[in-house]
Amino acid sequence: MRSLTEQDIRNSFVNCSKGEAKRLSLPRDLGERPWDDLDFLGWRDPGAPDRSYLVTEREGRPVGITLRFPSSQRGFLHRSMCSLCLTTHPGGGVSLMTARKAGPAGREGNSVGLYMCTDLACSLYVRGKKAPESGSRFEETLSLEEQIARTTGNLFAFLDKLDAGDTTR
Repeated sequence: MRSLTEQDIRNSFVNCSKGEAKRLSLPRDLGERPWDDLDFLGWRDPGAPDRSYLVTEREGRPVGITLRFPSSQRGFLHRSMCSLCLTTHPGGGVSLMTARKAGPAGREGNSVGLYMCTDLACSLYVRGKKAPESGSRFEETLSLEEQIARTTGNLFAFLDKLDAGDTTR
């Protein structure tokens, strides 16, 4: 993924108003992110523990979505698998993230959900740059490039359900 500026990120959101995008909290370490190792930029809102944000590149343009997840966490013995990167985590390491649909459907309250790594570090887990806490990744016969393609394919399928893949807006 190419490096993004604050303005690139704020302009990329497809499922919130321009005012909401202007007010959301951005990561302070944009210049220090491992952009070459990211398939998407994901972060949690420090001021709103139930909110996260995700920005990816699609057809050469950034596409951002706002996500919500429940604050209740599962017990430590319960394991869940992320639907994007297929990493398993104990307890609250995977959360059901919901995103309001883009356009009129979203304004009517329609949303779509997906189980994702709560820390949104899928790209780093796939590349072995971050190890899941007490979780694991299955040993796979797919190459790293194939695993990355599967992760981005899963993400793009989620964006399509939001109608967020249309970068012509």
